[in-house]
Amino acid sequence: MPSQKQLKWSQLKVGTTMVVALITLGVLIFLMSGSSSPFSKKMELKTYVDNASGLRIGAPVRLNGVDIGNVSNIRVVSAPSMHLTPVEVTMKVNMKYHYALFKNSHTLLSTAGVLGETFIDIDSAEASGTEAANGDTLPSSDVPQIQDVVRASQGTLQNMDSLLKRLDRIIAYIETGKGSVGKLIYDPTLYNRLSDTVNEFQGLVNEVGNGKGTLGKLVSDDTMYNKINATIDKVNGTIDDLNAGKGTMGKLLKDPSLYDNANKTVANIRQLTDDINSGKGALGKFAKDPEFAARMQNIADKLSAIANRLDAGEGTAGKLLRDPSLYNNADSTLAESRELIKAIRQNPKKYLTIHLKIF
Repeated sequence: MPSQKQLKWSQLKVGTTMVVALITLGVLIFLMSGSSSPFSKKMELKTYVDNASGLRIGAPVRLNGVDIGNVSNIRVVSAPSMHLTPVEVTMKVNMKYHYALFKNSHTLLSTAGVLGETFIDIDSAEASGTEAANGDTLPSSDVPQIQDVVRASQGTLQNMDSLLKRLDRIIAYIETGKGSVGKLIYDPTLYNRLSDTVNEFQGLVNEVGNGKGTLGKLVSDDTMYNKINATIDKVNGTIDDLNAGKGTMGKLLKDPSLYDNANKTVANIRQLTDDINSGKGALGKFAKDPEFAARMQNIADKLSAIANRLDAGEGTAGKLLRDPSLYNNADSTLAESRELIKAIRQNPKKYLTIHLKIF
Protein backbone atom coordinates (compact mmCIF):
# COMPACT_ATOMS: atom_id res chain seq x y z
CA MET A 1 0.00 0.00 0.00
CA PRO A 2 1.53 3.38 -1.06
CA SER A 3 2.59 5.74 1.64
CA GLN A 4 1.20 9.16 2.26
CA LYS A 5 4.32 10.75 0.83
CA GLN A 6 4.01 8.82 -2.41
CA LEU A 7 0.35 9.83 -2.75
CA LYS A 8 1.15 13.50 -2.32
CA TRP A 9 3.97 13.23 -4.85
CA SER A 10 1.66 11.58 -7.35
CA GLN A 11 -0.97 14.25 -6.85
CA LEU A 12 1.66 16.95 -7.29
CA LYS A 13 2.80 15.42 -10.60
CA VAL A 14 -0.77 15.14 -11.84
CA GLY A 15 -1.48 18.76 -10.87
CA THR A 16 1.73 19.96 -12.46
CA THR A 17 0.92 18.07 -15.64
CA MET A 18 -2.56 19.55 -15.73
CA VAL A 19 -1.23 23.09 -15.22
CA VAL A 20 1.37 22.63 -17.96
CA ALA A 21 -1.29 21.17 -20.26
CA LEU A 22 -3.66 24.07 -19.55
CA ILE A 23 -0.90 26.61 -20.14
CA THR A 24 0.08 24.87 -23.37
CA LEU A 25 -3.54 24.73 -24.50
CA GLY A 26 -4.00 28.43 -23.71
CA VAL A 27 -0.88 29.34 -25.64
CA LEU A 28 -1.99 27.22 -28.60
CA ILE A 29 -5.45 28.78 -28.56
CA PHE A 30 -3.92 32.25 -28.38
CA LEU A 31 -1.52 31.49 -31.20
CA MET A 32 -4.29 30.02 -33.34
CA SER A 33 -6.64 32.96 -32.74
CA GLY A 34 -4.01 35.72 -32.62
CA SER A 35 -1.41 36.92 -35.03
CA SER A 36 1.51 37.91 -32.84
CA SER A 37 3.44 36.77 -29.89
CA PRO A 38 2.09 37.82 -26.45
CA PHE A 39 5.57 39.05 -25.61
CA SER A 40 5.98 41.32 -28.66
CA LYS A 41 5.69 45.07 -28.25
CA LYS A 42 2.40 46.45 -29.59
CA MET A 43 0.80 49.80 -30.24
CA GLU A 44 -2.84 50.71 -30.15
CA LEU A 45 -4.58 52.25 -33.17
CA LYS A 46 -8.20 53.23 -33.69
CA THR A 47 -10.49 53.64 -36.64
CA TYR A 48 -14.18 54.57 -37.06
CA VAL A 49 -16.63 52.88 -39.40
CA ASP A 50 -20.33 53.26 -40.09
CA ASN A 51 -21.08 49.56 -39.59
CA ALA A 52 -19.03 46.75 -38.04
CA SER A 53 -20.61 44.25 -40.49
CA GLY A 54 -19.81 41.06 -38.52
CA LEU A 55 -16.47 42.24 -37.15
CA ARG A 56 -15.64 40.61 -33.78
CA ILE A 57 -13.08 41.15 -31.01
CA GLY A 58 -9.98 39.16 -31.80
CA ALA A 59 -10.49 39.45 -35.58
CA PRO A 60 -7.24 39.75 -37.53
CA VAL A 61 -5.72 43.07 -38.50
CA ARG A 62 -3.77 42.75 -41.75
CA LEU A 63 -1.36 45.00 -43.62
CA ASN A 64 -1.53 44.28 -47.32
CA GLY A 65 -2.71 40.74 -46.54
CA VAL A 66 -0.15 40.05 -43.72
CA ASP A 67 -1.43 39.57 -40.14
CA ILE A 68 0.07 42.25 -37.88
CA GLY A 69 -2.41 42.33 -34.96
CA ASN A 70 -5.93 41.84 -33.69
CA VAL A 71 -9.07 43.81 -32.93
CA SER A 72 -9.10 44.47 -29.18
CA ASN A 73 -12.34 46.39 -28.73
CA ILE A 74 -15.50 47.39 -30.65
CA ARG A 75 -17.94 49.95 -29.31
CA VAL A 76 -20.48 52.54 -30.40
CA VAL A 77 -19.67 56.16 -29.50
CA SER A 78 -22.32 58.83 -28.99
CA ALA A 79 -20.33 61.89 -30.02
CA PRO A 80 -22.40 64.10 -32.39
CA SER A 81 -19.37 64.62 -34.64
CA MET A 82 -19.19 60.86 -35.25
CA HIS A 83 -22.80 60.32 -36.30
CA LEU A 84 -21.70 59.12 -39.77
CA THR A 85 -19.11 56.65 -38.40
CA PRO A 86 -20.33 55.82 -34.89
CA VAL A 87 -18.51 52.45 -34.49
CA GLU A 88 -15.09 52.73 -32.84
CA VAL A 89 -12.71 49.86 -33.54
CA THR A 90 -9.56 49.53 -31.42
CA MET A 91 -6.67 47.56 -32.84
CA LYS A 92 -3.43 46.30 -31.34
CA VAL A 93 -0.70 45.83 -33.92
CA ASN A 94 2.91 44.66 -33.73
CA MET A 95 5.42 47.48 -33.44
CA LYS A 96 7.82 45.84 -35.86
CA TYR A 97 5.52 46.94 -38.72
CA HIS A 98 5.58 50.62 -37.68
CA TYR A 99 7.65 51.58 -40.75
CA ALA A 100 4.72 50.61 -43.03
CA LEU A 101 2.00 52.31 -40.99
CA PHE A 102 1.31 56.00 -41.61
CA LYS A 103 -1.17 58.46 -40.22
CA ASN A 104 -2.94 58.56 -43.61
CA SER A 105 -3.06 54.77 -44.06
CA HIS A 106 -6.64 53.67 -44.73
CA THR A 107 -8.52 50.86 -43.02
CA LEU A 108 -11.01 48.68 -44.84
CA LEU A 109 -13.48 46.12 -43.60
CA SER A 110 -12.86 43.05 -45.76
CA THR A 111 -14.23 39.55 -45.84
CA ALA A 112 -12.26 36.37 -46.44
CA GLY A 113 -14.28 35.03 -49.34
CA VAL A 114 -18.03 35.37 -49.72
CA LEU A 115 -18.96 33.85 -46.34
CA GLY A 116 -15.59 34.14 -44.59
CA GLU A 117 -14.56 36.05 -41.50
CA THR A 118 -14.59 39.84 -41.46
CA PHE A 119 -11.22 41.45 -40.69
CA ILE A 120 -9.50 44.84 -40.85
CA ASP A 121 -7.16 45.42 -43.79
CA ILE A 122 -4.81 48.40 -43.62
CA ASP A 123 -3.86 49.89 -47.00
CA SER A 124 -0.61 51.87 -47.12
CA ALA A 125 -0.06 51.70 -50.89
CA GLU A 126 -0.66 55.44 -51.39
CA ALA A 127 0.18 56.54 -47.84
CA SER A 128 3.24 58.60 -46.96
CA GLY A 129 4.46 61.14 -44.47
CA THR A 130 4.51 60.69 -40.70
CA GLU A 131 4.49 57.20 -39.26
CA ALA A 132 1.53 56.22 -37.09
CA ALA A 133 2.08 56.34 -33.32
CA ASN A 134 0.37 54.69 -30.37
CA GLY A 135 -3.19 56.02 -29.98
CA ASP A 136 -3.49 57.45 -33.51
CA THR A 137 -6.72 57.20 -35.49
CA LEU A 138 -6.52 55.88 -39.03
CA PRO A 139 -9.10 57.02 -41.61
CA SER A 140 -11.46 54.37 -42.95
CA SER A 141 -12.61 53.69 -46.51
CA ASP A 142 -16.00 52.42 -47.53
CA VAL A 143 -15.94 49.05 -49.22
CA PRO A 144 -19.15 47.56 -50.61
CA GLN A 145 -20.23 44.57 -48.57
CA ILE A 146 -22.02 41.51 -49.84
CA GLN A 147 -25.27 42.88 -48.40
CA ASP A 148 -24.84 46.08 -50.38
CA VAL A 149 -24.19 44.09 -53.53
CA VAL A 150 -27.27 41.93 -52.95
CA ARG A 151 -29.37 45.00 -52.14
CA ALA A 152 -28.19 46.82 -55.25
CA SER A 153 -28.77 43.77 -57.45
CA GLN A 154 -32.38 43.30 -56.35
CA GLY A 155 -33.61 45.84 -58.92
CA THR A 156 -31.64 44.07 -61.64
CA LEU A 157 -33.03 40.71 -60.56
CA GLN A 158 -36.56 42.09 -60.68
CA ASN A 159 -35.98 43.43 -64.17
CA MET A 160 -34.52 40.08 -65.22
CA ASP A 161 -37.55 38.30 -63.77
CA SER A 162 -39.90 40.59 -65.67
CA LEU A 163 -37.88 40.08 -68.85
CA LEU A 164 -37.95 36.30 -68.43
CA LYS A 165 -41.72 36.37 -67.94
CA ARG A 166 -42.16 38.39 -71.12
CA LEU A 167 -39.84 36.05 -72.98
CA ASP A 168 -41.82 33.07 -71.71
CA ARG A 169 -45.06 34.64 -72.97
CA ILE A 170 -43.48 35.34 -76.37
CA ILE A 171 -42.23 31.75 -76.64
CA ALA A 172 -45.66 30.40 -75.69
CA TYR A 173 -47.23 32.71 -78.30
CA ILE A 174 -44.79 31.43 -80.92
CA GLU A 175 -45.41 27.79 -79.97
CA THR A 176 -49.10 28.24 -80.72
CA GLY A 177 -48.17 29.26 -84.29
CA LYS A 178 -49.33 32.85 -83.91
CA GLY A 179 -47.57 35.86 -85.35
CA SER A 180 -45.00 36.00 -88.14
CA VAL A 181 -42.35 34.03 -86.24
CA GLY A 182 -44.87 31.39 -85.19
CA LYS A 183 -46.07 30.93 -88.75
CA LEU A 184 -42.49 30.86 -89.95
CA ILE A 185 -41.74 27.95 -87.59
CA TYR A 186 -44.98 25.96 -87.56
CA ASP A 187 -46.76 26.78 -90.85
CA PRO A 188 -45.88 24.09 -93.45
CA THR A 189 -46.71 26.50 -96.30
CA LEU A 190 -43.32 28.16 -96.01
CA TYR A 191 -41.57 24.80 -96.10
CA ASN A 192 -43.56 23.75 -99.15
CA ARG A 193 -42.77 26.99 -100.96
CA LEU A 194 -39.13 26.68 -100.07
CA SER A 195 -39.11 23.09 -101.27
CA ASP A 196 -40.76 24.10 -104.57
CA THR A 197 -38.23 26.90 -105.01
CA VAL A 198 -35.35 24.50 -104.42
CA ASN A 199 -36.83 22.04 -106.92
CA GLU A 200 -37.24 24.78 -109.53
CA PHE A 201 -33.69 25.94 -108.95
CA GLN A 202 -32.47 22.37 -109.27
CA GLY A 203 -34.35 22.01 -112.56
CA LEU A 204 -32.81 25.25 -113.80
CA VAL A 205 -29.35 23.98 -112.89
CA ASN A 206 -30.04 20.73 -114.71
CA GLU A 207 -31.17 22.58 -117.84
CA VAL A 208 -28.04 24.73 -117.76
CA GLY A 209 -25.94 21.61 -117.33
CA ASN A 210 -27.67 20.01 -120.30
CA GLY A 211 -26.97 23.04 -122.49
CA LYS A 212 -30.56 24.28 -122.70
CA GLY A 213 -31.43 27.97 -122.85
CA THR A 214 -29.09 30.94 -123.15
CA LEU A 215 -27.13 30.14 -119.97
CA GLY A 216 -26.87 26.51 -121.03
CA LYS A 217 -25.42 27.47 -124.38
CA LEU A 218 -22.98 29.85 -122.71
CA VAL A 219 -21.84 27.06 -120.42
CA SER A 220 -21.88 24.05 -122.82
CA ASP A 221 -21.53 25.43 -126.35
CA ASP A 222 -17.96 26.05 -127.57
CA THR A 223 -19.10 28.52 -130.23
CA MET A 224 -19.23 31.43 -127.78
CA TYR A 225 -15.79 30.53 -126.45
CA ASN A 226 -14.37 30.36 -129.96
CA LYS A 227 -15.91 33.74 -130.89
CA ILE A 228 -14.58 35.37 -127.75
CA ASN A 229 -11.18 33.81 -128.34
CA ALA A 230 -11.17 35.07 -131.95
CA THR A 231 -12.18 38.55 -130.79
CA ILE A 232 -9.38 38.56 -128.26
CA ASP A 233 -6.93 37.51 -131.00
CA LYS A 234 -8.12 40.40 -133.18
CA VAL A 235 -7.76 42.84 -130.30
CA ASN A 236 -4.26 41.55 -129.64
CA GLY A 237 -3.41 41.95 -133.33
CA THR A 238 -4.72 45.51 -133.32
CA ILE A 239 -2.67 46.30 -130.23
CA ASP A 240 0.42 44.82 -131.87
CA ASP A 241 -0.16 46.97 -134.97
CA LEU A 242 -0.53 50.05 -132.78
CA ASN A 243 2.69 49.24 -130.96
CA ALA A 244 4.40 48.73 -134.34
CA GLY A 245 3.21 52.14 -135.56
CA LYS A 246 0.99 50.77 -138.30
CA GLY A 247 -2.12 52.56 -139.51
CA THR A 248 -3.38 56.00 -138.57
CA MET A 249 -3.70 55.25 -134.86
CA GLY A 250 -0.26 53.63 -134.86
CA LYS A 251 1.29 56.72 -136.42
CA LEU A 252 -0.52 58.91 -133.91
CA LEU A 253 1.03 56.84 -131.11
CA LYS A 254 4.50 56.19 -132.53
CA ASP A 255 5.32 58.84 -135.16
CA PRO A 256 7.37 61.65 -133.52
CA SER A 257 6.49 64.06 -136.32
CA LEU A 258 2.99 64.43 -134.86
CA TYR A 259 4.50 65.51 -131.57
CA ASP A 260 6.87 67.88 -133.35
CA ASN A 261 4.06 69.41 -135.41
CA ALA A 262 1.88 69.78 -132.34
CA ASN A 263 4.79 71.32 -130.45
CA LYS A 264 5.41 73.78 -133.32
CA THR A 265 1.72 74.65 -133.48
CA VAL A 266 1.67 75.34 -129.74
CA ALA A 267 4.82 77.46 -130.12
CA ASN A 268 3.25 79.43 -132.99
CA ILE A 269 0.07 79.99 -130.99
CA ARG A 270 2.15 81.15 -128.06
CA GLN A 271 4.12 83.54 -130.33
CA LEU A 272 0.86 84.87 -131.81
CA THR A 273 -0.52 85.41 -128.33
CA ASP A 274 2.65 87.21 -127.28
CA ASP A 275 2.44 89.47 -130.40
CA ILE A 276 -1.19 90.27 -129.65
CA ASN A 277 -0.34 91.07 -126.03
CA SER A 278 2.51 93.32 -127.18
CA GLY A 279 0.22 95.17 -129.64
CA LYS A 280 1.83 93.91 -132.84
CA GLY A 281 -0.11 93.33 -136.06
CA ALA A 282 -3.76 94.07 -136.79
CA LEU A 283 -5.01 91.85 -133.96
CA GLY A 284 -2.47 93.37 -131.59
CA LYS A 285 -3.55 96.89 -132.49
CA PHE A 286 -7.16 95.83 -132.23
CA ALA A 287 -6.50 94.50 -128.73
CA LYS A 288 -3.97 97.07 -127.46
CA ASP A 289 -4.06 100.32 -129.57
CA PRO A 290 -6.43 102.81 -127.86
CA GLU A 291 -6.58 105.00 -131.03
CA PHE A 292 -7.78 102.05 -133.09
CA ALA A 293 -10.26 101.19 -130.38
CA ALA A 294 -11.50 104.81 -130.43
CA ARG A 295 -11.94 104.66 -134.22
CA MET A 296 -13.84 101.43 -133.96
CA GLN A 297 -16.00 102.97 -131.29
CA ASN A 298 -16.58 106.04 -133.51
CA ILE A 299 -17.58 103.81 -136.42
CA ALA A 300 -19.90 101.86 -134.17
CA ASP A 301 -21.46 105.11 -132.92
CA LYS A 302 -21.99 106.36 -136.52
CA LEU A 303 -23.51 103.04 -137.59
CA SER A 304 -25.79 103.22 -134.58
CA ALA A 305 -26.83 106.77 -135.51
CA ILE A 306 -27.50 105.75 -139.13
CA ALA A 307 -29.56 102.81 -137.93
CA ASN A 308 -31.56 105.12 -135.65
CA ARG A 309 -32.22 107.52 -138.58
CA LEU A 310 -33.23 104.64 -140.82
CA ASP A 311 -35.54 103.36 -138.14
CA ALA A 312 -36.98 106.87 -137.77
CA GLY A 313 -37.62 107.12 -141.58
CA GLU A 314 -35.17 109.98 -142.19
CA GLY A 315 -33.39 110.46 -145.55
CA THR A 316 -33.83 108.54 -148.76
CA ALA A 317 -32.93 105.20 -147.28
CA GLY A 318 -35.18 105.90 -144.28
CA LYS A 319 -38.09 106.72 -146.58
CA LEU A 320 -37.35 103.58 -148.56
CA LEU A 321 -37.73 101.63 -145.35
CA ARG A 322 -40.56 103.55 -143.71
CA ASP A 323 -42.60 105.46 -146.43
CA PRO A 324 -45.44 103.21 -147.71
CA SER A 325 -46.00 105.42 -150.81
CA LEU A 326 -42.79 104.11 -152.35
CA TYR A 327 -44.07 100.58 -151.97
CA ASN A 328 -47.44 101.57 -153.43
CA ASN A 329 -45.87 103.39 -156.42
CA ALA A 330 -43.54 100.50 -157.06
CA ASP A 331 -46.44 98.10 -156.83
CA SER A 332 -48.52 100.21 -159.25
CA THR A 333 -45.60 100.45 -161.67
CA LEU A 334 -45.14 96.72 -161.62
CA ALA A 335 -48.85 96.18 -162.16
CA GLU A 336 -48.89 98.59 -165.14
CA SER A 337 -45.77 96.91 -166.53
CA ARG A 338 -47.45 93.53 -166.36
CA GLU A 339 -50.55 94.96 -168.16
CA LEU A 340 -48.34 96.50 -170.86
CA ILE A 341 -46.45 93.26 -171.43
CA LYS A 342 -49.73 91.39 -171.59
CA ALA A 343 -51.16 93.83 -174.15
CA ILE A 344 -48.00 93.61 -176.26
CA ARG A 345 -48.23 89.85 -176.28
CA GLN A 346 -51.89 89.98 -177.30
CA ASN A 347 -51.47 92.60 -180.10
CA PRO A 348 -47.82 93.09 -180.91
CA LYS A 349 -48.60 94.93 -184.22
CA LYS A 350 -50.23 97.73 -182.37
CA TYR A 351 -47.13 98.51 -180.42
CA LEU A 352 -44.34 97.29 -182.69
CA THR A 353 -45.49 98.66 -186.13
CA ILE A 354 -43.10 101.18 -187.69
CA HIS A 355 -44.60 103.90 -189.93
CA LEU A 356 -42.28 105.39 -192.56
CA LYS A 357 -43.27 108.63 -194.26
CA ILE A 358 -41.48 109.68 -197.45
CA PHE A 359 -41.67 113.15 -198.71
